[in-house]
Amino acid sequence: MEVRRGRVFAQMNTDAQIVIAIDIGTTSTKTLAVDLNGRILGSHSIEYPLHTPIQGHAEQDPDVICEAVMDSVGHVTKKVADAIKCVSFSSANHSLILLDANGVPLTPSITWADLRSAAQAERLIKDGSGLSIYSRTGTPIHPMSPLVKLVWMREARPDLFESAHYFVGIKEYVLNKLFGILLMDHSIASATGLLNLATLSWDEEALMVAGIREDQLPRLVPSTERMVGLKKQAADRMGLAADTPFIVGAQDGVLANLGIGAVEEGVLAVTIGTSGAVRTTVKQPAFDAQGKLFCYALTDDHWIVGGPSNNGAIVARWIADRLYPGKSIDEVLPLAAAVPPGSNGLLFLPLLSGERAPFWDAEAKGVMFGLTLAHKEADMLRAALEGVLFQITAIVSLMKQAGQRTSEVRASGGFARSILWCQMLADMLGVPVRVPESVESSGLGAAQLGLYAMDGCKGPLLRWKEQEGSLYEPDLANHALYQKILPLYLSLYDRLKEPMREISMLQHTSVG
Repeated sequence: MEVRRGRVFAQMNTDAQIVIAIDIGTTSTKTLAVDLNGRILGSHSIEYPLHTPIQGHAEQDPDVICEAVMDSVGHVTKKVADAIKCVSFSSANHSLILLDANGVPLTPSITWADLRSAAQAERLIKDGSGLSIYSRTGTPIHPMSPLVKLVWMREARPDLFESAHYFVGIKEYVLNKLFGILLMDHSIASATGLLNLATLSWDEEALMVAGIREDQLPRLVPSTERMVGLKKQAADRMGLAADTPFIVGAQDGVLANLGIGAVEEGVLAVTIGTSGAVRTTVKQPAFDAQGKLFCYALTDDHWIVGGPSNNGAIVARWIADRLYPGKSIDEVLPLAAAVPPGSNGLLFLPLLSGERAPFWDAEAKGVMFGLTLAHKEADMLRAALEGVLFQITAIVSLMKQAGQRTSEVRASGGFARSILWCQMLADMLGVPVRVPESVESSGLGAAQLGLYAMDGCKGPLLRWKEQEGSLYEPDLANHALYQKILPLYLSLYDRLKEPMREISMLQHTSVG
């Protein structure tokens, strides 16, 4: 398999102590070397494929990801092995891997983007058990959830399900490879749909619905849990001493908040990479009556409430490829900037991968609405960009309805490098949008969590002063226009929801 590797920065100061932050993402693993002042001294990334052989399937090879983790760390530690204070993890959510008694995978890593459990999710919602489980676990009922994946696996592949000894996610698989232990931190566990947030233990009803036992799941630990005893082979591959302290870490979403300093109530973090998310920090678990917002753990005193969107920068890449083949995103964004807000009367529902928040509809489809002979490619491009941000704005509206206030937005992810998108976001939300100097938010969050854990969880969680970065003030006239468009945008989905399902049924029938 061919992978693309990043590079290690040459300016490595080996005199000061550093933290190694490993960020296991959906499309790549990136390792950062971060000094105690929050400066990124070096990095290395390794990409790997997401296998989608059939519509609705989204899987990865867990061993390929494990190799990427060890190799990316090894590239970064070459010059700094003696200066490492600890290693800390960030990881994507919602993956599921079935293991045999020896820890050997029986399945690929089934990722958050896999939609094969859509029917099971709909059933749990309709019979009311889903909302009951959500009210204790904080994970919305959707095919992304490992709980729902387990129900599907039990029904669709009973042979595999019955032969499995353990059910884990990708970070747990990697940790088992490195240390020979099965642990799951509270943060990752809180996104499985199986963890009772009040007791921080596995939820009995959720386990019963999933059809599994507590002893088939990893041992629960805080995100600040310290591990030692790295296997010799892994230590050699990673250029680390076997007694190097490892911090189990947390999920990438909650760490993104920490990485950009959004750990105070009222400060909203918006991350848009391939997918997107909106998150804010609260002091104790919080839920919404409709079961549409997640609540995930960071530490005992920091909980993250928000909503994820399936459709982020992947939408921009998709439409740019089709309208402007051969050109990069950077080349075509100026064309969208020349189109006025509202895209000359075009609306685009960017629901190309189904949708999580705010609709939680795996059968949702993309729609370009309002097309006339007068529209040009640039109008459609801008409508797609606006559609992604309308989804984000709708999630923010849900959060306001649930009592979460917004005073400032901090942006991260690939979209934060775009002046156009950041200004559009400020205009839509009507509040300032700040972009830190570094957009490596999850990795920087993992580094801070690692230092917090090494200090016995007694020092500050937020370690570094706020970066200056860029500040985008909202254009109030544009904000007023977007406020008028948003209800129309949302009503368009409501009116087309059933036709979207009907066309999915027709497609499934024709494929069958």
